[in-house]
Amino acid sequence: MPTSPYRKVKKMGKSDANRIDFWTFEEYQRFIRAMKDDPVYFPLFETLYYTGMREGELLALSKDMIDLANNVIHIRKTFYRRYKVDHITEPKTENSIRDIVIPQFLADELKEYLSHELEDGERIFKMTAEAVQHKMKNAIKRLGLKMIRVHSLRHSHVAFLINRGVQPLEIKERLGHRDIKVTLNTYGHLYPNAQKKVADLLDMEYKKAPTNTND
Repeated sequence: MPTSPYRKVKKMGKSDANRIDFWTFEEYQRFIRAMKDDPVYFPLFETLYYTGMREGELLALSKDMIDLANNVIHIRKTFYRRYKVDHITEPKTENSIRDIVIPQFLADELKEYLSHELEDGERIFKMTAEAVQHKMKNAIKRLGLKMIRVHSLRHSHVAFLINRGVQPLEIKERLGHRDIKVTLNTYGHLYPNAQKKVADLLDMEYKKAPTNTND
């Protein structure tokens, strides 16, 4: 066939962006307290939540990608397992190659975790995505928390940032989205008070302006 018939088919249905699952900061705190004594999964989940990186990006991390002197994690690879074979490849998009600045407490947690010997280029978290999901699911059931996926920790990170007033463009850079539209289409509904803030700002500026008089 000279052309694909699929090109003539328009998108069907609605985006489910408004139904993304995430934890509040308080829900995450309940979860991570239960992981406090786990020397591997505690820093793993802390890194996922406080960076918003994708699960495959985290599982591809090696020691040389973590700059503890400057509190920066360099995202350069992604990991996945297919047919029982591990693969480490380039990230899904060019924008996914990025640097994430981390808070000091997370750098301290990673420093403690990385204190044991590791080969150059060796993955610091050697489990698979399925193992991480299994660990998280069991903890959620035990704690009676809302059931979410590991990927939803990325959404939880964004929800936390939005709640603290971080702007969409900054979130876009942190997540490695290719376009600001992706960020807004996915998380725009988490800015419920944005319109009111704009109206209040305009009202405040109007009241500060000199009163118009007819001379």
